[in-house]
Amino acid sequence: MPLPVVAIIGRPNVGKSTIVNRLAGVQEAIVFDEPGVTRDRTYKRSYWRDREFLVVDTGGLVFDDDTEFLPLIREQAMAALAEATAAIFVVDGQTGPTGGDHEIAEWLRQQPVPVLLAVNKCESVDQGVIQAVDFWELGLGEPYPVSGIHGSGTGDLLDLLVEHLPSMDQVDETEEIKVAIAGRPNVGKSSLLNAFVGENRAIVSPVSGTTRDAIDMVVERDGKTYRLIDTAGIRKKKNVEYGPEFFGINRAFKAIARADVVLLVIDAIDGVTEQDQKLAGRVADEGRACVLVINKWDAVEKDAHTIYEYERDITNRLHFVEWAQNIFISAKTGQRVEKILELVNVAAEQHRRRVTTSVINEVLEDAARWHSPPTTRGGRQGKIYYGTQVSTQPPSIALFVNDPNLFNDGYRRYIERQFRQALGFTGTPLRLFWRGKKVREAERSLNRATKV
Repeated sequence: MPLPVVAIIGRPNVGKSTIVNRLAGVQEAIVFDEPGVTRDRTYKRSYWRDREFLVVDTGGLVFDDDTEFLPLIREQAMAALAEATAAIFVVDGQTGPTGGDHEIAEWLRQQPVPVLLAVNKCESVDQGVIQAVDFWELGLGEPYPVSGIHGSGTGDLLDLLVEHLPSMDQVDETEEIKVAIAGRPNVGKSSLLNAFVGENRAIVSPVSGTTRDAIDMVVERDGKTYRLIDTAGIRKKKNVEYGPEFFGINRAFKAIARADVVLLVIDAIDGVTEQDQKLAGRVADEGRACVLVINKWDAVEKDAHTIYEYERDITNRLHFVEWAQNIFISAKTGQRVEKILELVNVAAEQHRRRVTTSVINEVLEDAARWHSPPTTRGGRQGKIYYGTQVSTQPPSIALFVNDPNLFNDGYRRYIERQFRQALGFTGTPLRLFWRGKKVREAERSLNRATKV
């Protein structure tokens, strides 16, 4: 069985995301003093004693209001509880029991999962016990005073929680491929996530900015496990105000950095924009593998030349990620969505690939034979002694040369092309480090000193 899920449930602004951050030991869920900041359900990994589990944050539950996103938030919270092994109901100890708390408690009593009642914002240990007493009236058993900010009481709460969770020998985890879904607002990122999962996993709305946090979802296909991470739409920096959107975009950048493969979603109707170029540059700078996903292809009027024109435009405007494969899809109809994972598999495999030193040097010898390194006016010529791969994710190769300054950008690009033509590395950036003779001598000196 996969890792058990613990759902965090409660009204808006009771501190659910703060509790999630505390239990997961990270500062990732967006915390901002405004109701409705959390809308979708987001997953964080956590552990206590000999148990590991996923904490799922949900939007604030309101049952008597159908305005804006509230019905969709309810749907997400209910979906989280449906897959949960246990739940933690978070209430506000400073406010005391409210009508909304009673409504949620009544709903939770009808659910089959065990529920723990956490009375948050009890920063004073002595006063917290008094604050918690009032919540006995919810009929969910003993209320436990905790402070998401300071962490007091959370250990006792976790001691009770793990009694409801399976032991790790019952959990079977396979290696995941982390896939971040990134792009501008309203290009169809959440629709793409839902198309993968086959359910309304993320809130989809024509209003840009609906997704504010990075949303994790695990899916399995053909024996492989993928962690799909939907991210907030990334607008131009000058258009972003400080607040939930600001934090959401920072989470999106972090999601890109921790992904194995980034699905850069482009709106087929708008074509490649300046912001798409900046995002592609960000992906390349982070060294992430990438697949270009051109969405809304069903809405484009086409003739026999349309797709070739699009491909030329992508190549011209996104030339710095020319190594990325592209695919034309419709998240709305599901057209070619499943084929995306085939490209993800290739990109992830190449991103983690390691090549032997002998093979690398064969490529270098052939490259130098066909095109010799440049020579300066003073008669100095660049010379490549040897190359070796120093790391993966992305594949990085150190080239030891007589003087890096003797190799111009054109020749460096030529060497990279030769590596790609001979070895592939489809879908992943390739980093080449040109190290001069002085660096090599310093390394030898360091090795000698280490041996002594």
